[in-house]
Amino acid sequence: MISSVKAIERLPLGSYSFKRLSLRCPRVESFSSPYQKRKFAGSLRSRISQNLKGLDMGSQAKGGVVLPATGDHVEEAINAITAEQVIAVPTDTLYGFACDACSAQAVNRIYEIKGRKQTSPLAICVADVSDISRFAIVDHLPQGLLDSLLPGPVTVVLRRGESSMLEKSLNPGLDSIGVRVPDCDFIRAVARGSKSALALTSANLSGQPSSVSTKDFEDLWQHCACVYDGGMLPSGRAGSTVVDLIKPGIYKILRPGSAEEETKAVLEEFFFQEVA
Repeated sequence: MISSVKAIERLPLGSYSFKRLSLRCPRVESFSSPYQKRKFAGSLRSRISQNLKGLDMGSQAKGGVVLPATGDHVEEAINAITAEQVIAVPTDTLYGFACDACSAQAVNRIYEIKGRKQTSPLAICVADVSDISRFAIVDHLPQGLLDSLLPGPVTVVLRRGESSMLEKSLNPGLDSIGVRVPDCDFIRAVARGSKSALALTSANLSGQPSSVSTKDFEDLWQHCACVYDGGMLPSGRAGSTVVDLIKPGIYKILRPGSAEEETKAVLEEFFFQEVA
């Protein structure tokens, strides 16, 4: 019995329509006769069979599935990303919607879920600081600067450049991109396993308060392949600090966020000057 239920729960989220089994199983010791045991076992097999038949083997995962944001579920999240689906994940600031930044279909889905205008740009998340050069120009930055800012609650805005691996459909018309390396093991593991950048934006309806717990955006669970719960986030509702580093030697704070003072201190150590 237990192994059958676990087998259902392990079905890949990216390929199957997931149905939770609601089985209230009395302890075997509570049956008063072998007949009752056989009758219960037969009923259980029938219910499991019905649930298995109800799985739509060719469709995307049914939304609203909530799992803990732990290493045990990283592979499922990677599968959802590579299947061009949208997931909800914790970061080091807020909960966010994430998808493959190189999938126009998935990016459009995020805009639909948030009710956001297509003209509002999305940032990307990568696994490691060394990955940033695959998607943006970093040659003009002093050695060690990005490593001093990241991982952490900072979004660095850089020029994309012609060699960027990003699809042109992401933030069309813009030659810059905001890049994050959150100080959060789960989302970084997902980005690393997907071998791509993740498009990342706050998990809420456009214009509404940001989310520091999964309950804050419960009405939107159904639109995600899966929601990964990392508990209540401690930073309040402040997002990342967004800083423009496109031009050598100068910076501009585009959004104060949760690490403005720390960001300024690091930049000044590298002799950057702030511009209004």
